[in-house]
Amino acid sequence: VTGANFVVFNGALKTSSGFLAKSSIVEDGLMVQITRETMESLRQALRDKKDFKITCGQMDAGDVKEYVDICWVENEDKANQG
Repeated sequence: VTGANFVVFNGALKTSSGFLAKSSIVEDGLMVQITRETMESLRQALRDKKDFKITCGQMDAGDVKEYVDICWVENEDKANQG
C-alpha cells in the first residue's frame, strides 16, 4: 500500500511496450502510465462513480502483484478541513 499526495494518469503507454500499465513514485505522488483504451475506461468509470482497478506489470508475467485501485467511499474524512 502506497500513500500519495497526488496521482497522475498518463494515457500515452503504447501497447507494443509489453506492459499492461506501469506505476512509479514521483516526488510525493504516484504516476500511472496506461494505454489509451484503459484511459477511456478510467474516464467512464470516474463519470459513473464506479470503482476501477488497473493491473500493472508486463503482459507476459504470470505473477502480477501490483495494482492501482480507484475506490469510491461513502463517508468523506473531514479531519483536515479548515
